[in-house]
Formats: sequence, C-alpha cells, structure tokens
Amino acid sequence: MKFSVLIAHYNNATYFKDCYESLQKQTYTDWEAIIIDDCSSDAEKEMVKSIIANNSRFKFFENQVNKGVGYTKRRCIELATGEICGFVDPDDAILPTAIEETINVFNSKKDIVLTYSRLSICDQNLKPLYPFKASSQVLNNDPLFFNYPIQIAHFVAFRRDTYMKTIKINPELKIAEDQDLYYKLYEVGKVYFINKTNYLYRTHSGGISQNNNKKKSREYYALVIWQAMQRRNLKKINGIEIPETFSNAQEIFNLLEYQNKISYRIKKKILIILQKFSQQ
Repeated sequence: MKFSVLIAHYNNATYFKDCYESLQKQTYTDWEAIIIDDCSSDAEKEMVKSIIANNSRFKFFENQVNKGVGYTKRRCIELATGEICGFVDPDDAILPTAIEETINVFNSKKDIVLTYSRLSICDQNLKPLYPFKASSQVLNNDPLFFNYPIQIAHFVAFRRDTYMKTIKINPELKIAEDQDLYYKLYEVGKVYFINKTNYLYRTHSGGISQNNNKKKSREYYALVIWQAMQRRNLKKINGIEIPETFSNAQEIFNLLEYQNKISYRIKKKILIILQKFSQQ
C-alpha cells in the first residue's frame, strides 16, 4: 500500500530540511512526496529544489499564480498516486514510525477512512515544548460532530479513493481547509485515533496559523462548520435554528457552545467507550 506525503509549500524553505529529513527516516518505505509550490519567491523555490535534488521519491509542481492553501492542497491530492494520503506542512516533521503505524491501521481496519494521532508543539528549532493534549478518539456517525473543541489534529491520513468520491476540499478556502477535509471524510466513513505522538508542529513567526490571521481563521472555521451543517441537512442544533445563510462566525459558534459543557463531555466520553467495546 503506497503512501503519498502531501506538502503545500509557500515561502517556508528555511525549515523544509527538517521535514525532508524526517521523511527520509521513515520505517515504512513505500511512499512518495508530492510538493506543490504556491508561487513562492524564486529563492525559496530553488532552496526546496536543491534539497530534494536527485531524490526520485519527491515530485515538485508549481501553481502558475498564487491560489491559496485550499486550491493547493486539493491539487496535491489529485496528483498523488498513493492509496493513502497525509499532509505534512513544510515547516513541520513526522516521527520515524508515523507512516508505518498509519498504514497498519488502514490494512487492519477496512472501514476506517481517516486516521489521526497526537502532536507535539515545538519551538522554532523543532524542540518539543509540550504535547497537544486535546486529541482523542471521537464518536463516529454523529451528525453534530464539528471537531469543536478540536480533537482531530495532525498526523492526519486518509484513503484517497474515498476522498475522491466526496465533493473534495473547497479550493476557495484560504484557512481551515484541513477542517473542511476532515468533515467531508467523517461524513462518509469512520475515523480512528492513533494514541501516539507522530507529528512535530513547529511554532514560529512565519507560520500561517500563528500570525495575525486569528480573526480570519475563526471566520473560515465557522464557514466550513456551517457548510457541513448544510450538507447534513441540519435545521436545528440544541433547539436553536441554524441560519439559512452564513453571516458571521460568532453566530455559528454560539450554536455549538453547549459542546464545551462538562455534562456534554461526560456523555460523549461514555458513548465513545461504548463505541470502543462494540468494535472489539
């Protein structure tokens, strides 16, 4: 079973060597890397090309104009040839057994369409600072699942053939394209949590999700949640009507505020435990 590592690159070549080396250390050997550059500077592109030079596993493509992360990641999947795909940001890295452990799940659990694991928050030198503790198994087949609060996070992998049967990532998204992907796959199959840290997430001033885009990120996150509500034909949540048109993020997050309450979380944990026993 071939694994396609998908890398959407935009002016992150300074950190890319760590990503590259982490892939070279993978214990699972049947993989390729698809890199699409979204109109980085010439110097940045050349730096990436020099790192991957003479390595046939890496395939480098370019967008003719800057299209944004939604378009670029969607194109990454379309160009992949592996049965299983997984995104790794060019400034991050994965642990040596990350791909192998992922492939083992897909080989043994045919009903799983998406896997995810734990991640470690790192400094700009990729030195681990603290674990992202929120990741855990989610309840499958729940029409009210919106990854809020976030549980599905890196390292995420998925069956390419299943993804191709969905309406795919919205190419217009500039942020929250990962959530859009998770929802669409969640809606057509089961997801599985690998309880191990497999991803190193680098924090630095140039990171897209770490700069001054927090307000914009919240808007996009709410938009993809609202779009998922529409696909699932939901009319009300917790007794409150869902707006027919999207107007602002707070209106959507207010609908989901009950999911942060202790009573709801306890109920969800019980259901997840029962789900686990039913699958044994």
